[in-house]
Amino acid sequence: WTSHRYHTLTEIGVGAYGVVFKAQDRHSEEENKFVAMKCIRVENTEQGMPLSTVREIALLRQLESCEHPNVVRLLDICAGNHSKRETQLMLVFEYVDQDLDMFLKNTPITGLEPARIKDIMRQMLMGLDFLHSMRVVHRDMKPQNILVTKSGQVKIADFGLARIYSVDMALTEVVVTLWYRSPEVLLQDSYATPVDLWSIGCIFAELYNKRPLFRGTGDVNQLKKIFDFIGRPSEAEWPPDVAVPMDSFRP
Repeated sequence: WTSHRYHTLTEIGVGAYGVVFKAQDRHSEEENKFVAMKCIRVENTEQGMPLSTVREIALLRQLESCEHPNVVRLLDICAGNHSKRETQLMLVFEYVDQDLDMFLKNTPITGLEPARIKDIMRQMLMGLDFLHSMRVVHRDMKPQNILVTKSGQVKIADFGLARIYSVDMALTEVVVTLWYRSPEVLLQDSYATPVDLWSIGCIFAELYNKRPLFRGTGDVNQLKKIFDFIGRPSEAEWPPDVAVPMDSFRP
């Protein structure tokens, strides 16, 4: 993925739909300007790149124009190799060298001060409120998608990307973390902005406990851990036509 402008330095992560690289921006006036390049694959239609993907990219551009301090900046979008079946896209973001997961692992054994937890939560909620005001549901909020700068600024990453990805293009060897997903998402029911608040609540508990609140091993097991903690919905409350039947959780 080295281009005339961006020189790839090292791989820094692998997600369900692509690889993330640390790269150097050769055209920047700032010396040693680093960026994070997320390389993803989009499945084409007969007409080429899906119109829905074009719309989502336009939305990401619109978000960037607002320059919210708690949302990671999208600096550039480049098209890479393409075939009849797929198009490769390179999304170039500002580079932040640690996420919240790494930040928590490096905190003292005594944990974070309440004032620090309050500050992290405030910044996360401000970023999330902005995304929701722009009609963006993140759907995959987790410590690995929350970046923390050296100065303590919190930035939400990987927002708005779920609808760009095609399910068929997932890299199947990557295990997706379910620990922060709401019951609606796990059940594959209809969902809206509250699913992100569920995830934020799980992260809030983890900031205090330094361990995930619900550590499930699959969709059904994750739901069981949630229901063991907050109680199982009644039959009347169980949504119809969802991926997991209520019988899976009968005593």
